[in-house]
Amino acid sequence: APVVDPAISPQGGAVAYVSGGALHVADLGGAGDRVLAEPDGDDVTWGLAEFIAAEEMSRYRGLWWAPDGSAVLAARVDGSPVTRWTISDPANPDAAAQTMAYPAAGTPNADVRLAVLSLEGDGAAEPRWIDWDRAELPYLARAGWTEHGGPAQGGGTAATSGAPEVVLTAQSRDQRTLALVRADARTGRTRRVRTETDPTWVEIMPGVPAFTASGDPVWIGHAEQGARRVLLVDGREAGPPDGGYLRSVADVDGDLVLYSASPAEAPGEVGLWLLDTRSGATAPLDVPDTPAAAGGVLAGRLRGGTLVLQRRDMDSDGVRTVLLRGFRAPGGTAAARAAGEIESFAQVPDLPRPDVRFWSAGEQGIPAALVLPSWYDPESGVRLPVLMDPYGGPHAQRVVRSRSAYLTSQWFAEQGFAVLIADGRGTPGVGVEWEQAVHGDLATPVLEDQVAALHDAADRFGCLDLDRVAIRGWSFGGYLAALAVLRRPEVFHAAVAGAPVTDWHLYDTHYTERYLGTPHQRPDAYARSSALEGWAEPARPLMLIHGLADDNVVFAHTQRLSSALLAAGRAHTVLPLSGITHMASEETTAENLLVLQVDFLHRSLGPHRLEG
Repeated sequence: APVVDPAISPQGGAVAYVSGGALHVADLGGAGDRVLAEPDGDDVTWGLAEFIAAEEMSRYRGLWWAPDGSAVLAARVDGSPVTRWTISDPANPDAAAQTMAYPAAGTPNADVRLAVLSLEGDGAAEPRWIDWDRAELPYLARAGWTEHGGPAQGGGTAATSGAPEVVLTAQSRDQRTLALVRADARTGRTRRVRTETDPTWVEIMPGVPAFTASGDPVWIGHAEQGARRVLLVDGREAGPPDGGYLRSVADVDGDLVLYSASPAEAPGEVGLWLLDTRSGATAPLDVPDTPAAAGGVLAGRLRGGTLVLQRRDMDSDGVRTVLLRGFRAPGGTAAARAAGEIESFAQVPDLPRPDVRFWSAGEQGIPAALVLPSWYDPESGVRLPVLMDPYGGPHAQRVVRSRSAYLTSQWFAEQGFAVLIADGRGTPGVGVEWEQAVHGDLATPVLEDQVAALHDAADRFGCLDLDRVAIRGWSFGGYLAALAVLRRPEVFHAAVAGAPVTDWHLYDTHYTERYLGTPHQRPDAYARSSALEGWAEPARPLMLIHGLADDNVVFAHTQRLSSALLAAGRAHTVLPLSGITHMASEETTAENLLVLQVDFLHRSLGPHRLEG
């Protein structure tokens, strides 16, 4: 079997990896390969993330080395409770159907346990189980080790105690509780350090838990008015002022925390901030005459006073990557200096540079962007057909201050469209209340906000033809596109829906139940959010595109919608993609799909077409 997820030990002398569901450790000094843990069942694996962890919780790993290299913390996943589905490819009828474990909403998840496997001795290790309350908190969101143990006997600080500890975060099935847990690696005994609760859901935030040089955990929790702040477990609180939107902890270097946040007035910008945990001082990263200056979309990693910084903005193509040295604490960033730029060899796209108009649309203040053809004169009086190009749902933001985010939209604009992008309620970047507005209904708020943004743009710019409005999208965006023409045909006149979720009963537990609960608990929420009902007249042209090998949004979503449309006598187009999974990444297929979409939209909106 192939090697999966090799991880080098902290001392560099060994590699842990998974093969055939077994966890191995290979000694790089030539002492051989050792199996630490083997599956004890047909559906058991060691050291891997289960589907839900990788797809929905951004945990892609199931093994973690102890800081001293003496043991490996590993996840044991038993997938036997999970429902089995089959995926076949009609283009290859001689090939056997593939069976996959898929935890659909309301069905059992995999059983996940955590154990410390010591490298002492030979052969398989005896698991030392980490026994957190899995009945209450079955989702293992994060796991790893601290560099320091917990508080010493008699009230000492974390830095004064002994052996490193296991640290994990676990979440309840309804996602209203998230706990930060520390465990003794020798006994497996656990204690909760912090518990976050929310009557709607608690978001699993990127980059936490993390730990300072002093051993204090760094955490992102809820604060007043639904805002997020960097919180230290000892109660000290810091974060971006003026209601900024905190996104993640990017790194911790000693007692210096690097985190990302957006200004309240500019959710499409992402800046980096520094927090000195000793003094509590915090300041934005803004080094003059470097790509760290304010604006655009920044990302970075910080170690040993050296920052690897990436910047995307509206003034340049691609991404700039630079090294900055000399970071010590907020207020001292003026001493930081550029140590060099890492050259990019990425091809610059042969497209007109996107000329994007940004604003906040409607009473809700919906982040919006309008992309026009490079050859179009807004003063000509000619109204352009409109193509809305949203994602429009949780965990993805389209209206960002990065040129590369608009390359596909600009290509569509060059074909004669005014392309409108709107991040309505449910999308990240604005605030917790904005994200949680879709709780119990994934359809109505997101569709209302697309309509509101469209009408605001028409009033504001005067060059949009509201008699010719199309919408396209993929995944959640495909679901939104299908909803638009089915429920609001008086507004939307054609749609292209790629890999759409049409029936939320068929989507996974962690994502779907966060917003809708289980089908047994909230059948009304599933009905409100379904693309299979609630249609209005007249019928509009709809193209459905879906990969037959999609193991995320399975083809059954498009099949069910197509069957329902056929039963209702509604004409539509289905484009099945043989061998394609959730995204069409193969170059020729991806290119031809864009051309076919443009052709469909021009035919659906009428014969008039502007030429550049």
